[in-house]
This record gives sequence, C-alpha cells and structure tokens, in this order.
Amino acid sequence: MRTRPSNEEYFKYFQGYVDLVPEGDIRQVLEQSLKTTTELFGSFSEDQGNYRYAPDKWSLKEVLGHVTDNERIMSYRALRIARGDRTPLAGYDENEFIRNSSFNELPLAAIVEDYKAVRRATLSLLTTIADEAWTRTGIVNDKESSARAWFYILAGHELHHLNVIREKYLK
Repeated sequence: MRTRPSNEEYFKYFQGYVDLVPEGDIRQVLEQSLKTTTELFGSFSEDQGNYRYAPDKWSLKEVLGHVTDNERIMSYRALRIARGDRTPLAGYDENEFIRNSSFNELPLAAIVEDYKAVRRATLSLLTTIADEAWTRTGIVNDKESSARAWFYILAGHELHHLNVIREKYLK
C-alpha cells in the first residue's frame, strides 16, 4: 500500500511536485532530502542566507522557512486524512506566510534546526500510519486527495525548491 499515489489521488496543480519524487520508499526519499537540504543550507554563510536572486524574490532563509512551513501544513493534512477526519481543510497563502514571518531576522542555523525538527516529526508520523490509512481520502481546497498523496507532494515540493535554488540562487 505504501506506493506512489495515482493521479486521481490529488489535484492536477500538484502533478509537477509528485513527478519530481523518485521511485522508492517515501521514507527513504524524505530521509535523503533531510540530509541534502541540511548539507546545502549548512554550507551557506549568513550573508548568503539573506541573498535574493531578484528584489521581489524570497531570500534563501525565506525559502527554507517556506519549505518548513509547507511541510508542517502538508503533514497535518496527511495526518487528518489518515485518521479519517473528513472535515474539509482550507488552503493557505504562502506569500502571506512569508510576509508575516521573521525568517530574515533569525540566524540561518536556527532555521536549519527548525527544518530538521519538522522533518524528523514527519518521519515519525509516517511510522504511525497504518497501511489501510495510506489510501484514505479527505477534502483539501474543495478537492479529494489521499493521505499518501500529501507525503509525496511535500517531498516533491522540497525537491522543486532545491532545483530553484540550484538554478536561480547558485548560478
């Protein structure tokens, strides 16, 4: 049951994220990205953490803060759905989250530690989800989606941002 979600288990908007997730065990994918992201952001200086590749773009600190906030939200969605909660869940505005954050005032190391704590919590959550709950569905943004889809979406979302960092911030 712990396999990749079908296209019918999430809305099309997230297809690009799911497509980025390599084949294999999602737990191993998330463990590997924990290592990759931690090493990448751990290699940046404080000045680099404040870097924006354009004036209207997020700083590297904000990108990692966004990835972390997003993981909190998506793992919460997966939890609610896996536990059989059919209460419709709302979306969120990531730009509003960044506007109301203090990531740029924090040391980069603190943002990295927060990311690591959230990822460890997600990995722990994975161990508590029974096989039959993996494909359970719920409503997010007025659309049906499965618990497993949200783990793949959050993994792909992070991979998307790592690609953006390599293409736009590190060129």
